[in-house]
Amino acid sequence: MTTTSSTSGRRSPRVPIVVTIIVLAALVIGFFIFASLYTDYAWFAQLGFQQVLTTRWIAGTLMFLAGFLGMAIPVFLSIGLAFRYRPVYAKLNSQLDRYQQVIEPLRRAVMIGIPVVLGIFAGLSTSGRWSMVLEYFNRTPFGKTDPQFGLDIGFYVFELPFWRSIVAYSSAVVLIAGLAALAACYLYGALRFGGREVRISRAARIQLAVTAALYIALQAVSLWLDQYAALTKSNSLITGAQYTEVNAVIPGREIMAGIAAIVAILFIVTAVIGRWRISIVGTGLLLVAAIVIGGIYPWIVQRLQVKPSERTYESAYIERNIKATRDAYGVSDVKEQNYDATTEASSGALAQDAQTTANIRLIDPKIVSDTFSQLQQYRQYYQFPDELDVDRYDVKGETEDTVIAVRDIDLDGLSSAANTQYNRAFVYTHGYGVTAAFGNQRASDGKPVFLESGIPSNGALGDFQQRVYFGETSPAYSIVGAPKDSKDVELDYPSGSDDDNGGNATTTYSGDGGPSVGNFFNRLVYAAKFQSEQVLLSDAVNKDSQILYDRDPITRVQKVAPYLTVDSDAYPAIVDHRIQWVVDGYTTSDAYPYSQSQSLSDSIAGSESSAYRTDQVNYIRNSVKATVDAYTGKVTLYAWDTKDPVLKTWEKIFPTSVKSVSSMSAELLDHVRYPTDLFKVQRSILGTYHVTNANSFYSGDDAWNTPQEPTTTGSTDTDASAADTSTTTNALGAQTTTTASKANLQDPYYLTMKVPGQETAYNLYTTYIPQQSAGANNRNVLTGYLAADSDAGGAGKGKKASGYGKLTLLTMPKTDNIPGPAQVQNLFNSDTTVSQELNILKRGNSTVKQGNLLTLPVGGGFLYVQPVYVQSTSSGSYPLLQKVLVAFGDKIAFEDTLDEALNSLFGGDSGAAAGDSDASGSGSDSGSSGSGSSDSGSDSGSGSTGGSTGSGTTDNDALQQALSDANDALQDRQQAYADNDLVAAAEADKRLQEAIEAATAAEDGS
Repeated sequence: MTTTSSTSGRRSPRVPIVVTIIVLAALVIGFFIFASLYTDYAWFAQLGFQQVLTTRWIAGTLMFLAGFLGMAIPVFLSIGLAFRYRPVYAKLNSQLDRYQQVIEPLRRAVMIGIPVVLGIFAGLSTSGRWSMVLEYFNRTPFGKTDPQFGLDIGFYVFELPFWRSIVAYSSAVVLIAGLAALAACYLYGALRFGGREVRISRAARIQLAVTAALYIALQAVSLWLDQYAALTKSNSLITGAQYTEVNAVIPGREIMAGIAAIVAILFIVTAVIGRWRISIVGTGLLLVAAIVIGGIYPWIVQRLQVKPSERTYESAYIERNIKATRDAYGVSDVKEQNYDATTEASSGALAQDAQTTANIRLIDPKIVSDTFSQLQQYRQYYQFPDELDVDRYDVKGETEDTVIAVRDIDLDGLSSAANTQYNRAFVYTHGYGVTAAFGNQRASDGKPVFLESGIPSNGALGDFQQRVYFGETSPAYSIVGAPKDSKDVELDYPSGSDDDNGGNATTTYSGDGGPSVGNFFNRLVYAAKFQSEQVLLSDAVNKDSQILYDRDPITRVQKVAPYLTVDSDAYPAIVDHRIQWVVDGYTTSDAYPYSQSQSLSDSIAGSESSAYRTDQVNYIRNSVKATVDAYTGKVTLYAWDTKDPVLKTWEKIFPTSVKSVSSMSAELLDHVRYPTDLFKVQRSILGTYHVTNANSFYSGDDAWNTPQEPTTTGSTDTDASAADTSTTTNALGAQTTTTASKANLQDPYYLTMKVPGQETAYNLYTTYIPQQSAGANNRNVLTGYLAADSDAGGAGKGKKASGYGKLTLLTMPKTDNIPGPAQVQNLFNSDTTVSQELNILKRGNSTVKQGNLLTLPVGGGFLYVQPVYVQSTSSGSYPLLQKVLVAFGDKIAFEDTLDEALNSLFGGDSGAAAGDSDASGSGSDSGSSGSGSSDSGSDSGSGSTGGSTGSGTTDNDALQQALSDANDALQDRQQAYADNDLVAAAEADKRLQEAIEAATAAEDGS
């Protein structure tokens, strides 16, 4: 007695401790969940998009409840009916008796627990389908019908996925409920097995037979819907139903649906009369029919009828696929025109293309990031992106193609002493200003010619709000804002005039960019969200404080418009005296009948599309243009494609979230461009679907590919993150090693140019070569040239330019052999004179970077232009544009400036002046002075404040003489080695080294 009492006394205090721990844990978890929901609402409400969030919450909650109840109730009823109508006096074997003894004490918990658990899983599964359900109830007709059933395209995009999901969910519910009933019937003796005999009670027979009838009936509906799904199925030849599907599979599914419906009726008969034989025989016949009608017959038709004459049988269905694909990808109106390009570079050939020639971009946005950083970064806590953006601006009445970048914040650049939690949250809160350079100009020393530079920025872009609180590399969160009479704590920019702040100007954020953290409750929930005590305890937080987070422009647009696929690149534009990030949004679908399906990510990454990707699409529209204010974070969505039925559907769901194009300012429209990601998808499609003849399409005799990036030789792969190391050997045996992405198709480029037969406009273009398998005999000749008019401005406020989005496809005669990018790159690399000069530039501590190879349809043919950059391998160096390569036909030229190269290429006079025609002058550069920062020289990491003035000017005569001496020494050395004269070789080596040192000194302007 004593021992028992003592043991009981020791255990009893543990019960409340365990309960307390569980309750506290539940409260903590509940608080974190609440904090997440509360902060989400605060973020959306601050932006004015709370309806988007609440609609998602309500729809998701209702979907969860529907999924939960739809699963839990039938399973509960199925188990309950089996238990209620169990045979009371059934004689059970000893094993079942033991099972009942174990389960009976837990019966109520099991009967409720199993349906609840299954319901939770079903609810979680269905809650993610909220968008599909909302699209169904707000669907918009496409106004076009499919060629097989004559149904509106909207049926396939909005209705068919909904009904197939309903049937699939219902089938799962009925199947699980049937299995639960079967288990209960067996456990309680309603279903018994004895030898070859199966005994079943009347109640169990009715329940199981009705359940089976429901399941078979649902399969009948599923088979009926499957015939429509055949129109979006990807086949080896095309996407969509082909001859065998139309003439064997689809009729077979209709027959199978009818047989399944009859079998469902037979199970009802079994429930009534108690004979299982007829329903079992019917089920067997259904399975046999499925094998014969659904498998063997289509195989016979395909193998014996279609295959021997496939092109004849499939011709009509290929035509369906071509038409649907061109419609779904928005390329049905592409203007095709023959371009009989010449390869003869005659004098004055560019006279008719003077405007295009003057706008040829020499500044490669993929190379000059380091140059921008060294000349314009100023402090280690700023950064420019690895790849800059291309835009156009009006400068003194002329539209200039511009390479532009935001000077964003980089907290990783802080020293270890400055990299404190306080500084990261309260001091280093924003980037500052933009830097922009003329795309078609270079200074005499190879630096860019800046039209906007310095900190604060000044130049041709006028006055604008320069602080960048919302950028691509903004911190995870910053706490900003304070009363007017408080001391500024945010570092604004290095000014060199404020001694109290170490030469830095300070500021206090005055915009409305984030939720308030001015009260204790908000501080508490945000401290929980970011798991930071700084939010809760720091004395820098005050009644006017705001917290800024989710600051990347793409992230902000994606959150407020979850129905959009957002472009991978947001670009900055100076619009109405503010820095605005412009983001393109797409509506997509994978359910457009007969349209060819492809992987969206693979098309954008520039790799071969894979059928196994999960992001397959066969319909896309650039339906929304969005802007994000870099100072306030305000997101504005504009309905760009007002005819898109998918966007119209979502406008019904979120009626206040998207504005009309009419509210776009004229200045914003001037900076809207045709999106690169959409263009990549369309060029991938047009590589095959420029062919509109079914027989030619089947033969594949005129299929095209986008060429590989010519400056590298890495192979294409579906893994865009992987890399290849490629080695190029020039004519003199020198090797250049480059690491390149495997997803390495040549990027499209923006250029202001004149497409033949059209006016000069801001265009996005790409080239095509023949589609062929890898091999030594591949022909890298031009077959096509696709350009998209990217100029949306000029028509005034709220009006798109009439030519915007117009696609033009230049096709080469099949008998022509116009060199493609790879052939031209090979001409450059294998030319002896070019190789000698490149080798001289590579000698010593320098590397050569060949920039983007541009292709321009000018002079009656195609002109290739490639800038050549030289960069020292020493610390703090940056690429400088030193040479330009050009080609026309099989002729090439290699000069210091594009203007000189063109004149050399076209018989001494090209007939037009290039943008760098003044680069050989004194090097004056009014746009690159870098004024606006009084301590501009104080940052050792910035290199220089300006672009290319003063001491940076290259002594051209000295450099040319040094290069000539180096070339002579190199030839003498080669001859000495050939003659086995080691003394002469050593003497030549010495002269070569002296010449390289002289060239380096001349290049540095010393």
